[in-house]
Amino acid sequence: MNLSDIHTIYFIGIGGIGMSALARFFRHHGAEIHGYDRSETELTRALTAEGMHIHYDDDPQHIPENVDLVVWTPAVPREHRELNWFLEHGYPLKKRAEVLGIISRSKRCIAIAGTHGKTTTTTMTAYLLRACGVDASAFLGGISANLGSNFVEGNSDWVVVEADEYDRSFLQLYPDIAIVNALDADHLDIYGTPEAVTEAYKQFIRQIKPGGKLIYKYGLPLEDVAAELRASGRQVFTFGIDNGDFEAFDVRVQDGQMAFGLRSSIFNWSDLRMDYPGRHNVENATAAIAATLSAGGFSPVLREALAGFKGVNRRFEYIVRTPHLSYIDDYAHHPAELEAVIGAAKMLYPDRRVTGIFQPHLFTRTRDFAAAFAAALDKLDEIILLDIYPARELPIPGIRSEIIFEKMKNPNKTLIKKNELLNTLKTSKIEVLLTMGAGDIDTFVTPIKALLTNNNA
Repeated sequence: MNLSDIHTIYFIGIGGIGMSALARFFRHHGAEIHGYDRSETELTRALTAEGMHIHYDDDPQHIPENVDLVVWTPAVPREHRELNWFLEHGYPLKKRAEVLGIISRSKRCIAIAGTHGKTTTTTMTAYLLRACGVDASAFLGGISANLGSNFVEGNSDWVVVEADEYDRSFLQLYPDIAIVNALDADHLDIYGTPEAVTEAYKQFIRQIKPGGKLIYKYGLPLEDVAAELRASGRQVFTFGIDNGDFEAFDVRVQDGQMAFGLRSSIFNWSDLRMDYPGRHNVENATAAIAATLSAGGFSPVLREALAGFKGVNRRFEYIVRTPHLSYIDDYAHHPAELEAVIGAAKMLYPDRRVTGIFQPHLFTRTRDFAAAFAAALDKLDEIILLDIYPARELPIPGIRSEIIFEKMKNPNKTLIKKNELLNTLKTSKIEVLLTMGAGDIDTFVTPIKALLTNNNA
């Protein structure tokens, strides 16, 4: 596929965070963009304002003439009428991951993988590189508060991409530098077993280019593939808190910020600061700094750059922050992510009551991790559990939010329908509130903000 030959592109599922970043890339390079998505969102409205043509009903009549390329996401059901029209008429179709792979192969690529932490680490890496003199392009899995988008075009030969393991998408990437920051089982509907997840990550790592670098979290079961890389002349570094080649230490909350030191074989820095809370984000920052330095970022400005990192939409995003009330929204949808977000809130607010609202995402994930979800949610002071958001899946008999609810040991728990949420919150004593999930729980952010603001006026 020659990118210069593509003048009109059609995206099926254009409102997805990864799809919209690709659409922005091609729009930036002068292509005419058309696309379908299931519903209008803030992101699709932004794409329309940028000159793209988007509709919300699955009807081939909307398809323009002279489409050079169709990009689709595996999240789109196979019975989608427009997708099948393109297939029947012999149009060139590529998955989102294939197109990202083609784009990245024309540059020096930093790819960030991991069952969680990808988006924050990718966004941190792109931001730090650009702040430290490496004008990198970036395809992000969230909207960066610093960069104002999920895509940014740079003038250097570096590109930073989020390497998604869903549908084995990351096997389209051949990075110069790869980060792996978590390796928990997930997407078992795709992989079948946790061992298959690990094997896919090892294959991704083996695709690091000759002379390239692997940066992975200390303790992950990757020693065998790391040894393969070293034997082939590629470099391997670990990172962690109180462990690793890039070692964060003295991690604490100070003046409402995360503070920590960072050392390696060539430097020892004390008292780094950032506004992004939680030990997991110290690990994410450590990996991002390691990648930034590996790609030639100018280290003397790193401290100031890290302090200026403003985060990512829906990643511990403050919606309300007053002396007496904090409301935080987060994309967390895996038990380990819930643990991290709840732990960060407890670390920041050790004397406050933390209430969490969680919307499970996917029937298969709920089935596979019900006990782990329950254990993570039990760490809240109060739990409000919603129905499962199905996304791309059909219901599975017997799999409902009740299977999480029944395993919880915390007595302060409530199971409700979405339409009962606002009335439930009216009677709750809120000090710190978390909304968590990857479904449509984000559509409640604005009404919850209004409710909390009015109640505390």
